[in-house]
Order: sequence, then C-alpha cells, then structure tokens
Amino acid sequence: MANKTRDHGQLKRGGGVTMAEVGRLAGVSQVTVSRALSSPGKVSRETLERIQDAIARTGYVPNAVAGALASNKSNLIAALVPSVTNIVYSSVLHAFSEIMWDRGYQIMLSETGFELEREEKAIATHLSRRPDAILLTGVRHSPAARRMLHNAGIPVVEIWDVSDTPVDCCVGFSHLEAGRAAADFAFGAGYAHAATITAGDERAVRRRNAFAGRFEQLTGTRVLPVDFSAPATLGLGREALGQLLERQLPPGSVIFCSSDQFAQGALVEASARGLSIPGDVAVIGFGDQEFAASTAPALTSVRIDRQVLGQTAANALLSRFAASPEPAMVHDIGFEIIRRQSA
Repeated sequence: MANKTRDHGQLKRGGGVTMAEVGRLAGVSQVTVSRALSSPGKVSRETLERIQDAIARTGYVPNAVAGALASNKSNLIAALVPSVTNIVYSSVLHAFSEIMWDRGYQIMLSETGFELEREEKAIATHLSRRPDAILLTGVRHSPAARRMLHNAGIPVVEIWDVSDTPVDCCVGFSHLEAGRAAADFAFGAGYAHAATITAGDERAVRRRNAFAGRFEQLTGTRVLPVDFSAPATLGLGREALGQLLERQLPPGSVIFCSSDQFAQGALVEASARGLSIPGDVAVIGFGDQEFAASTAPALTSVRIDRQVLGQTAANALLSRFAASPEPAMVHDIGFEIIRRQSA
C-alpha cells in the first residue's frame, strides 16, 4: 500500500498549501495563523516561531488578494507596455520601479503590443488583481478601457505621451512637436529632400505625419514614406533604405526614422552599398539609445530622457497616493535633438 504521508518539505501537487495545513503543522488553529500573519504582536513569541517554521517548511504564501480586499491596499502597481524587450520602455520602467520599490510597491508587468483590444484585455485582467495604481503607455485607449480606468477609483499615469485630457495624469512629450522639430532641424541643416521609415505604432505615425507636413511646407518637396506594421528592427531598416533607393530617393536626402533601430539598419545598408553618410544620404533616429553615439558614423537622434520620464511617473503616482491638494495632470518632459555625424 502506498505511503500517503505528505512531506511538507516537497511541493504539494493538485493545489496550494492552505492556512489550515500550516496551523495543523504548527499545532494551532487557522485563526491563530491568520492573526500571526496580520498582527504578529498579538501572538506569543513561541507560537509565532512555530508558525513561521511551518510556513518555511511548507512554502506557504499568504493570500495577498484577500488581504488587499480587507485593507483596500495591495502594494501592487500594474504596468502595461508595448514591448518588454524594447530598451526604450524597459529603461523607463527601471527608473520607475526603483522609486516604487523603495516605497514598498511591487510591479506587475504585461506586454500589450500596439493593439487597443489587447491593451483593453490586459487592463481588465490587471484591475481584477486590485492594484493600487496602473501605469499605461500612451494616451489613446479603447472606450471600454477608459471606462474601466475611470471607474477603478485608483491613480492612473499614462507615459510616453501628453494630452490635455488624460485619464488621471500623464508624463511624456508631444510627438507632433518632436516630428516638427526634426523637420526644422533637417531644413536648417540644408536638406532639400527627405524620406521617413516608420513602424506600426500610432505615436510613430503621428511623428511621421508631423515631420512630413512641416518639411513639405518648408521645402515644397514631397517626403517619401516607407511604413511597416511590425515593430522596428535593424533588418527592416536595411530593407527600407533599399526600397527608398529603388524609388529613386534623391542623392543628399535625409531620412527621419521612427526609432534608432531603423536608423541603425539604414546606416548598415548604406555602408554595404558604398554610400557616404551624410553625403549621399543622411539619417536621423529617434530615442537616442545607448548605441547611437557608437554607430559608424555616430547617429543623430531625438533624445527622450527616459530616466527622468520614469522618475517623474513614479513621483506623480506618489503625489496621488499622498492626496496632494493640487497635483499636476500633465508633465511634459520635452525632448532634445542630439546632432552627431549621420545628419
């Protein structure tokens, strides 16, 4: 006959360890275990030690959701970003989470891509976990998502964009102004022809449209676009330059890319084809990632201070938690064009 005695030092199969099991192992009631977890000072030192030993032996994890429902506080911050592998978003989250961690908060992270429907489902899932606040990327959401956020009754910070009508508060910069500033820079540097390489992100599309509109207004020449529905990669950047050259991109044109990855790909393809930069073609990136200063030639890019963005988002939420009398709704951190050798 098989031995049915459970070894609490091993993983329990078919379900999690319960508070009642911890109590039986410690020789106390479930109520005593609950009291020890919520108010350790209300049980004797000997009893507390037995319960802690039982918890250690079983690997029991208290039900934080139940505790959150009782206390109306979970110490969890939900964070939704389009991509967890993109350094642009991960570096913002790093700066954000360092401050929140120091204040006792943990981050629940989800990757949403760029689809509003997928973000909507992620918002519903995260709100069901009762977070104390939620961080979102961008200010455009589905109507259903906005209703959920408004009715959740928790602070919401939208990052990487600004709006006069945020759900709660937003931290970012104007993508329209960034696109226009890149066009002004290109025109001021003497370029008469331009092209764009853009990923499938509505914020990138807004930058592209703003750049093209301003550049065409300044020069009277049409801006050639290459658009991708997929996220930016070096390979797509190379492919895009090939497409532009096939479409007879005028020599000496400048290319405004929606990301530094596209720009790096364009630089690689130009080098492979024996084109000089910025003589035959000039390239402007976006994001000023760490590698931008080390490409050959060094990449001109639009810099967003991701450290400041993440820190500002964290402090905005902390102000909401502290119920500041007049917290700011919009935090515009701006941008800067970093000129290097590529344009």
